[in-house]
Amino acid sequence: MAAAKHHVTIKGVKDGLVFLLDDACEFSDVVAELRHKLEKTHQQILTGPIIHVHVKLGNRAVTEEQRELVRSIISQKGNLLVQSVETADPSHERAPQGTPDVKIVRGIVRSGQTFSHEGDILYLGDINPGGAIISSGSIYVMGSLRGMAHAGVDGDERSVIAASHMRPTQLRIAGIISRPPDEWGLGDAFDTYMEFAYVKDGKMEIDKIHHLHKFGLNVHA
Repeated sequence: MAAAKHHVTIKGVKDGLVFLLDDACEFSDVVAELRHKLEKTHQQILTGPIIHVHVKLGNRAVTEEQRELVRSIISQKGNLLVQSVETADPSHERAPQGTPDVKIVRGIVRSGQTFSHEGDILYLGDINPGGAIISSGSIYVMGSLRGMAHAGVDGDERSVIAASHMRPTQLRIAGIISRPPDEWGLGDAFDTYMEFAYVKDGKMEIDKIHHLHKFGLNVHA
């Protein structure tokens, strides 16, 4: 008897894992196998440090709800952080040219860990002291930023760093390093809520998030 065809193939790559989802079967079959592998047969990948995951859907036409279902199934499992959910289906190539693709990630960056990303990132969670978040684009943290954040790592000084609670050990935008928090001029550094950092005239500045629109920055996901 021929072996059953796998609908979900998990491959290790240099920066994490790639989940290849079959585009020739029913979507429900893909979801069922994905759940089974994560809950039953691939427990060994659910322990240890954070693993970045890229999901490839092939030519399957999917709704945003189906994309989010795949993302949520994987994100619920321990240390797996979904970086992207990609499809070759042309119906998903409708975003206007020049519109940033802000990736949404949920988790916690703990001491000794570094989370890296290409492009703009919306991080739903905390960056703990001793942890670091690094991106080639802007960084938006819906949580406490108490570690190090480096936006525009490839040299883009237009990038910003925003956080619900801004109490970092250090901020960097491109090659510019922030002053110590007690020099920001915002009062008590332990009570800095809803701020963002940006570069102006070669120097990093801090302002309230509600002023972010003045800088012509795209902040929607």
